[in-house]
Amino acid sequence: MTDVETLIYTFEETQRAVLLHFHNLLYSLNLQAKISYKIPFYYQNSWVCYLNPLKDGSVDWAFPRGNELSNHQGLLESKGRKQVCSVNFKKLGDIPEEAVMATLQEAIL
Repeated sequence: MTDVETLIYTFEETQRAVLLHFHNLLYSLNLQAKISYKIPFYYQNSWVCYLNPLKDGSVDWAFPRGNELSNHQGLLESKGRKQVCSVNFKKLGDIPEEAVMATLQEAIL
């Protein structure tokens, strides 16, 4: 088990399910995972995204260079930040798979 997976298993069930879903998806796309600032970051040539488990039990899926993405799906929010854009998920059923994949493919490019 990797450091990132060990970290993910420390969270409660609903949050863990969302974190594992994204971790497995990102890992399947050959992104490297690394813990930075006590949360999982995923990168290829540079940072692509990170997963930020929040105290309210949700998971913030964020893109450090989100301001450069087209956001055609309307999924991402800047929340007053200049560069980072993110979307918040409380449970697995909230995840729109097609929009997630489109956003992720664009971020990797």
